[in-house]
Amino acid sequence: MKKNNFGLRGLSLSVLATTLLSALPAWAVDPFTLRDIRVEGLQRVEPGTVFASLPFRIGDQYNDDKGSTAIRSLFGLGLFSDVRLQINGDVLVVIVEERPSVADVSFSGIKEFEEDVLKKALRDIGLTEGRPFDKALADRAEQELKRQYINRSMYAAQVVTTVTPSERNRVNLNFSVVEGDVAKIREIRIVGNQAFSESTLRNLFDLDTGGWLSWYTKSDRYARAKLNADLETLRSYYLTRGYLEFRIDSTQVAISPEKEDMSITINITEGDRYVVKSVALEGEYLGREEEFKSLVTLRAGEAYNAEDEASTIKAFTDYFGAFGYAFAQVEPARDIDRVNKQVSFVFRSQPARRVYVRRINIEGNNRTRDEVIRREFRQLESAWYDSDRIRLSRDRVDRLGFFTSVEVGTQQVPGVPDQVDMTITVVEKPTGNLTLGAGYSQSEKLSIIAGIKQENVFGSGNYLGIDINTSEFNRQVIVSTVDPYFTADGISRSLDVYYRTTTPYTEQGGDYRLVTPGASVKFGVPFSEQDTIYFGIGAEQTKIEPGNGLPEAYQTYSDTFGASSTSVPLTIGWARDGRDSALVPTQGRLQRFNTELGVAGDTRYVKANYQLQQYYPLSKQYTLAFNAEVGYGKGLGGRPYPIFKNFYGGGLGSVRGFDQGTLGPTSTILSGISAGQVVNIGGNRSLALNAEFIAPFPGAGNDRTLRMFAFVDVGNVYGENDTRANANDLRASVGVGLSWISPVGPLRFALANPIRKFPGDRIQKFQFQIGTSF
Repeated sequence: MKKNNFGLRGLSLSVLATTLLSALPAWAVDPFTLRDIRVEGLQRVEPGTVFASLPFRIGDQYNDDKGSTAIRSLFGLGLFSDVRLQINGDVLVVIVEERPSVADVSFSGIKEFEEDVLKKALRDIGLTEGRPFDKALADRAEQELKRQYINRSMYAAQVVTTVTPSERNRVNLNFSVVEGDVAKIREIRIVGNQAFSESTLRNLFDLDTGGWLSWYTKSDRYARAKLNADLETLRSYYLTRGYLEFRIDSTQVAISPEKEDMSITINITEGDRYVVKSVALEGEYLGREEEFKSLVTLRAGEAYNAEDEASTIKAFTDYFGAFGYAFAQVEPARDIDRVNKQVSFVFRSQPARRVYVRRINIEGNNRTRDEVIRREFRQLESAWYDSDRIRLSRDRVDRLGFFTSVEVGTQQVPGVPDQVDMTITVVEKPTGNLTLGAGYSQSEKLSIIAGIKQENVFGSGNYLGIDINTSEFNRQVIVSTVDPYFTADGISRSLDVYYRTTTPYTEQGGDYRLVTPGASVKFGVPFSEQDTIYFGIGAEQTKIEPGNGLPEAYQTYSDTFGASSTSVPLTIGWARDGRDSALVPTQGRLQRFNTELGVAGDTRYVKANYQLQQYYPLSKQYTLAFNAEVGYGKGLGGRPYPIFKNFYGGGLGSVRGFDQGTLGPTSTILSGISAGQVVNIGGNRSLALNAEFIAPFPGAGNDRTLRMFAFVDVGNVYGENDTRANANDLRASVGVGLSWISPVGPLRFALANPIRKFPGDRIQKFQFQIGTSF
């Protein structure tokens, strides 16, 4: 091997040197064949990592270009702070200096965050235990920590990094934080408004200058994302009221020198208010122009409304989709007459190509089987795309109650213009729960109701439940199972086995019991997408076990018809569910009607009840809900209505504020230490009316199940011979409540104040139901 004039075989080459050498051919190393490659300076990095990054092997020819490539590759690993190449004869020595690695990351002075949150933020930028460390990474870490605090409106936060060397070329990092105070919004100004007052516009914002709930909502803490959302709300407010050319000119956010107070100034230009002059259609409308015209919500002579424009476009595209045109183009063209403050619209439509669905994919169902979701689909694979059937499929899956959200997406098949794939994405919720209900009253003191339920057993879509009432005086065990697809065409089957016992309250002094074992089977036959007819049969026995303190009504029934009564009830029912969701409905109607007919055994009777639920969306956030439930029972064949089939009212699910099951007729105890005392026995007629104003709980974010509500309840229960059955005898209450399908199960609280009550009514103002999900 020849040597150059300077004996450069022993020259150490850094990146800079390599660059210079490549630029100065007089210093170049003559190519030679590598006999050996050695690596020096390694402490933790494996030699194989270095050899794998070299562009040559033993026996290969070495030259300056390969040396430069090797140095760049090794630096690119991010493991070394210095790399040199030294040539000794035909041996190449790679000399590296490892960057120190992070041994530990700790924090001091943090109160606003959990350590795990900050460690994750640093991990995302590449700083974590075991990773290489350098000063630039520490600077990035400081900036990331400050950014985390700025997101919490803590602009005065200071971060100091301490690097402590450790053994084996490692370092310990400690971030000392002085958090400072939270910067609060002290002023929000809107400049340029004339049509609406500044206070009216500020009330549209989620951001504000503080209020009684700010400690929870943190609405007085500035966040850019929240401000952007408020600006969109402001823009929408003007655009839906005719201000077609409204614009936001600028937004200034200023912070005080102490970084504790913030002010926001929003400069706007309202523009003129425009009225719709005319609406016309152009393009291809499948020969259904009149049908499309009926979908237009913009009206000539009315103020321009951006929501009406958007809803018209959506209605057009949806209607095109109902005929298989999934990618129809609908473009509104505006002709603005600024002199007369009018705007004319022309909707231009092009349906494009009709498509069919190639494949339907399901994502997010970790527990629920695919078939449970697919059997709810009305849009089929290899069928023409139909937006109505897709919407119906989504609603049916949502009404299963197994998912917190159900979304449907459509993607065009690449290279095939007439095919699309559908993807339905679900987010599962816990469908098994251990429920605990409790209430306090002067009679039962603390009563507890428990239940174990699984609405989606093993992901099959079947229901299995055990309800247990552990009250000292009213106990029951009910085992239920429902197979919603007992047959392939959707006929459901329900099985119930139950055992109930009732004993008198302590203050009644009695020891009698009512014991009712029974079982039933019911089938549901779907007659339409929303209608189901139910048929069933059951068998039960009710035994009045005598003792002290038996109410007169029970004693009379026992003396007349015997202490033990058997019954074989037939059931016929109907249900129509048109709600948009079974989990958190915001619109639609639910109706149920059920009739129970005692046809054999010792009893002859008919028992019927009807329920109607109606939901009205007042806005995207607020819902008005109504519930009405009516029950009626009558004895047949000259026999009285069985007393143990009575309706009961009061409490959650009825008239809140009154003790559970205490409304309606009473009976007198004939014997025992409580002789003469009056007790509730229910009645054969019932009425319950409920109205709720439902709103999301402040700060709930994307959790749509956390809601608060104000309610009005009216109702009562009446006996067969009760001549007072009129509106003057109704009980009523008002109150507020909270409901939430939490990670640990369903929660429901109600605080009620009876506004129409009578002497002897048992009041229970606070009632709640809690559960634990699994």
